[in-house]
Amino acid sequence: MDSASQDINLNSPNKGLVSDSLSEVPAETGASGVTPVTLPPGLTEEEAEELRTELTKVEEEIQTLRQVLLAKERHASELKRKLGLSPLTELKQNISKGWQDVQTSNAYKKTQETLSQAGQKTSAAFTTVGSAISRKLGDMRALPFSNSFG
Repeated sequence: MDSASQDINLNSPNKGLVSDSLSEVPAETGASGVTPVTLPPGLTEEEAEELRTELTKVEEEIQTLRQVLLAKERHASELKRKLGLSPLTELKQNISKGWQDVQTSNAYKKTQETLSQAGQKTSAAFTTVGSAISRKLGDMRALPFSNSFG
């Protein structure tokens, strides 16, 4: 059975680890490997030892969870490969979903509405300016001296 599909029991003494390298960490030194020379105020040697032991256990659990996550990621990759989902396909889907999320966001809707109103006002302004220029050109054509230019 490969490591990606093995069922890891988090309650077992070895916690499903492939190697027992973490069990070789000495409990006295904890995770950092350094025994403090002086204890923090209000902490007895016994309490410090309990905290070191607990720290070692928590770090072992973290390592186990990392290995479980890695196994799950490998399994997910294998399933995606079997389904024909390539990274490019996933990227396209993520971009498409992201764009849909953007379009449905309130900020996008407000921005779109504001730009639409600005576009309408700009269009109206250009129409007004265009009409004024046309009117002025028409007025200039009506003047007697304009006939000498054309």
